[in-house]
Amino acid sequence: MAQRGRKPKPTLIKQLEGNPGKRPLNEFEPKPEKRAPKCPAWLDKEAKKEWRRTAKQLEKLGVLTEVDMAAFAGYCEAYARWKEAEEFISRHGTIIKTPSGYWQQVPQVSIAQTYLKIMIKFCEQFGLTPSSRSRIVADKGNDEVNDPMEMMLREVVK
Repeated sequence: MAQRGRKPKPTLIKQLEGNPGKRPLNEFEPKPEKRAPKCPAWLDKEAKKEWRRTAKQLEKLGVLTEVDMAAFAGYCEAYARWKEAEEFISRHGTIIKTPSGYWQQVPQVSIAQTYLKIMIKFCEQFGLTPSSRSRIVADKGNDEVNDPMEMMLREVVK
């Protein structure tokens, strides 16, 4: 049966955001090890570059784990395809003249738009957009424990 409404946020993201809805958190949510998965060999060259660029940063935030490989690979591939379409547009423009003399939009415009939408959905899941990041409360850099649960408990006590 399909779920209605918004997709639930992972508990870690809710904790990092300070649980703004103040709803009970799922105590039994699986907690995979906070370690970036190995980059799949089958990724496109540009997707691998994006993986290397962002994986370690997401691992440090505790957002990317071993079990997120497929979702993160999807983001990286969407990025690579979006970039390829945008580079084509930059070189050739957005419209061409057909053999019959009509002006037509190049397919790369809709390809770029499609992959940008896909990328944004993945970005929101991993906290890669300014708005999704703005809701996250990161560690303040002191010597205290970096455990998200400990951080949440300290906020409740204040």
